[in-house]
Amino acid sequence: LLLPITSIPSKYGIGCFSKEAYQWIDQLKEAGQSYWQILPLAPTSYGDSPYQSFSSFAGNPYFIDLEQLIEEGVLTAEECDAVDFGDHPNYIDYGKIYENRYALLRLAYERSNISENPDYQKFIWENASWLDDYALFMAVKKRFNGDSWDKWAEDIRKRWGFALDYYRRECYFDIEFYKYLQFKFREQWDKLKAYANANGIEIVGDIPIYVAFDSADAWTKPELFQFDENFVPLAVAGCPPDAFSATGQLWGNPLYRW
Repeated sequence: LLLPITSIPSKYGIGCFSKEAYQWIDQLKEAGQSYWQILPLAPTSYGDSPYQSFSSFAGNPYFIDLEQLIEEGVLTAEECDAVDFGDHPNYIDYGKIYENRYALLRLAYERSNISENPDYQKFIWENASWLDDYALFMAVKKRFNGDSWDKWAEDIRKRWGFALDYYRRECYFDIEFYKYLQFKFREQWDKLKAYANANGIEIVGDIPIYVAFDSADAWTKPELFQFDENFVPLAVAGCPPDAFSATGQLWGNPLYRW
């Protein structure tokens, strides 16, 4: 059965790794099912699509269960209940989720003393190959008001050494915040997946065919893509006309430099 994480019921505006997800696994088991198919777990970027992500490696912070953070003592139920996550029973208000959920997650991070957690230290060490660049990418993006990396100042857009050092210092706490989000995502996801597997439910995943242009992947490894000397894509992905679109589709993802 296909059910995206986002579609799980939640009083906090979007489906996440909450008790409702565990109840869904119980329902699958009771119904004699063996597989739960999900959509990509990566962070969504413009258009809120799981197929346009800021990273091929990171997890979506929207899926972090706030009730588990309440149990940890880094948030209160009153703080979460006071936030407007949208009130439509069938649709996600991504604007409100973006504005309000991150504010709560930032509050949780500031109260967490996460740097003293040995599991966190192990996580960032084991995932440094992608996590360091992703966290820096998100922190710098915030510094440039959310602009795509091709709109950033030339020194950091082209990853000059002194610029990387400068932004690592200037954005230190933002960088640590994005690392914290990835740690909590992985912690909660591993727990949910283990519960599913223990109950005889295997999870079928999904990933995009292409990475997004505005991603840590493209910014960190431009040599892997068909870019010119200014990192402008020479060609982008799409598909020809078909039953779904009379004029075809232009996705905009950069093509790989095979």
